[in-house]
Amino acid sequence: MNPGKRSFTFEFKLEVVRRFVAGEASAIELAREHDLSSPKLVEGWVRAYRRDGEEALRSKRKGRPAKPADTSRLSELERLRQENLELSAKVAYLENCGP
Repeated sequence: MNPGKRSFTFEFKLEVVRRFVAGEASAIELAREHDLSSPKLVEGWVRAYRRDGEEALRSKRKGRPAKPADTSRLSELERLRQENLELSAKVAYLENCGP
């Protein structure tokens, strides 16, 4: 994480956006009150909120998505067929590399 970059909770962003939308404070006032780097941050949250609702304010996971869990358990027959293919490939390789 960048040392100068702050992250904000969903609840915090939602509260700031709700106050802005309700007309309680401007983006500039909210940025000053919460020591935010810029009113543009508040405006971005509001745009996202208006476009996609509350879920837009939740943090998104970064990086490569996790591999899906293996939900399709191989039957015993399928597993043995796969093992047979692997062993056949090894035998063929060893026959070609032999003395």
